[in-house]
Amino acid sequence: MELIDNSSILEVKNLQKNYGDLEVLKDISFSASAGSVISFIGSSGSGKSTLLRCCNLLELPQRGEIFFKGEAVSWTNNTYKRQLADKHQIIKFRTNLSMVFQSFNLWSHLSILDNVIEAPVTVLGKDRQQMRKVGYDLLDKVGIADKADVWPAQLSGGQQQRAAIARALAMEPDALLFDEPTSALDPELEQEVVKVIKDLASEGRTMLLVTHDMQLARDLSDKVLFLHMGIVEEEGSPDVLFDSPKSTRLKQFLSAAAN
Repeated sequence: MELIDNSSILEVKNLQKNYGDLEVLKDISFSASAGSVISFIGSSGSGKSTLLRCCNLLELPQRGEIFFKGEAVSWTNNTYKRQLADKHQIIKFRTNLSMVFQSFNLWSHLSILDNVIEAPVTVLGKDRQQMRKVGYDLLDKVGIADKADVWPAQLSGGQQQRAAIARALAMEPDALLFDEPTSALDPELEQEVVKVIKDLASEGRTMLLVTHDMQLARDLSDKVLFLHMGIVEEEGSPDVLFDSPKSTRLKQFLSAAAN
């Protein structure tokens, strides 16, 4: 099994993803060190969400490599139709790279507390009673401890997203992957979720963030990658990328985002 420098939590090298003849990602590379926040920005269809899903192995790239803490994802072969080779490795990677989706994805038949603790109990084998205490603490952390016993349908969108973040934290992941966590929310509810994400960043958590919120990307990120037509058109620190964009396409994108 190939190993590289394990100072990075996650490293992606020369990633390529196609859907039939449509090339969505073209030779994407980046790395995320422990405690860093990396944001991915770009217009719809630029490949941001697909890239994040490839990082968590929810989508499989046709080419390129993904490393978690120095350990390479194992493939069945090196052909264009390769598949994941190690089921135990898949579970380990997904457990340690917790995903927070745009659409919340809470289980409608479980209470909010049970949503938070179900995966640690069933996947990690944690004690259910002990996890109930952990679950309450995490719901308190995101500001909805009073909603522990209600159903997802009884919560606002912002509350459901905060519950989804608590559920991701319950896995004690090495990194959190946010896929447009605020885009389905109105501005008032969006700020509830933004506050939670900012609080997590202040704790030094490693995060990958696909976002349409340029202010959030500027405030939180150590590095920002601008994707356009499946490539990294430009990357750099928030100050450099937002204040001194080089490419014409990025200048156009930031101008449109500001209006």
